[in-house]
Amino acid sequence: MRTIAIVNQKGGCGKTTVSINLASALAELGHRTLLVDMDPQSHCAVGLAVPEEQIEQSIYDALISTGRNESVRISEILWRIGDKLELAPASIDLSAFEQQMAGIAERECCLKNILGQITGKYDYTIIDCPPAVGLLTFNALRAATDVIVPVETGYFSLHGLSKQLETLNILCKRCSHQINVRVLASMYDVRTKMAREILAELRSHFADKMFKTVVNFNTKLKEACSFGQPISEYDPASKGHGDFRTLARELAAAPPAAMPKRELEGTLAEQLEAISTSADQLLRTVKLPVKTAQSPKEQKPVDIDTKLAEFYGVRQISDAIVFVTLYPRAKTVQVAGDFNNWQPAKNPMEKVADNGVWKAKVKLPAGKYRYRLVVDGQWQQDPYNVNTELNPFGGFNSVVDVK
Repeated sequence: MRTIAIVNQKGGCGKTTVSINLASALAELGHRTLLVDMDPQSHCAVGLAVPEEQIEQSIYDALISTGRNESVRISEILWRIGDKLELAPASIDLSAFEQQMAGIAERECCLKNILGQITGKYDYTIIDCPPAVGLLTFNALRAATDVIVPVETGYFSLHGLSKQLETLNILCKRCSHQINVRVLASMYDVRTKMAREILAELRSHFADKMFKTVVNFNTKLKEACSFGQPISEYDPASKGHGDFRTLARELAAAPPAAMPKRELEGTLAEQLEAISTSADQLLRTVKLPVKTAQSPKEQKPVDIDTKLAEFYGVRQISDAIVFVTLYPRAKTVQVAGDFNNWQPAKNPMEKVADNGVWKAKVKLPAGKYRYRLVVDGQWQQDPYNVNTELNPFGGFNSVVDVK
């Protein structure tokens, strides 16, 4: 069984879209496929119209059972999506997995062990990883034979890209087996010069470690997700469906290369340095225009800090820190950190959109601060902040530096 982890620390890069539609395309080509959702936000279930209230057990129950010597087999939690496609759904309980597994030996191998129960049942397993570095992502890497890193070919995707690849490189080195890592260009809009330049840079520096297939920007992909269907069912004649069929064929035709572990690490390190340099150079030369309210035809440069605040994560805007995150199913989201004595009630986040966007603004003096999000009572690291550090409980705190 070939196990493929879809990994990117940046939220909003189309990771879940890639996971759902790649799994569906592989199944459509006749491969027995399992989709495993390791993201506490459980977007795979949403994108496949699996009712949340009917999910009695999730991948969390199977994972936690391995540390408690209980007998919850992965086959007991699966949902049948199609003839050759099944889903192991996630739940918000996954956000507490790190804390509950603290001190338990081999806790990073839980997913690998439970997938070992079904090795002969599937040809492919696709793992949708959370947008954060932690025990859940490390479990996915320990179980994986391949890693796909979706990279959006847009301006803001370049921010933090080098940090993401550096972290992935470190995690791969900690794994005891070879992992074949490849980059996938996603949300590509051929109409924009920016996208074409970024794609050219990616292809130049990643070479054979990048898929030839490009997933183009396609509104049908977003529509399909909103209707709880993979693109193969929603619009099989669309460009999006064609892209994922091509990707599935390319993946199936190229099994993991028998590359020595040291050579793989060296290659990744060189690619990391190259793409980081090109990303920084490209960002310095790019001016992002927007239309003003006063004159639709007139354009002016946008304030980068203001624009970044519209994206998920944590950003400093003037003398305040702005937290923005996405939890469509959450009832409450709070911020707790050393700046409020770890009391979540002091900084509740406000739901600012029907699609589940939450936001909070906190004024803080200069310094380094550690914090966690509290989602419906469950403590977890910020999935959209790549800066973390280990805490005394075996989990990770998110970190923000105020200048």
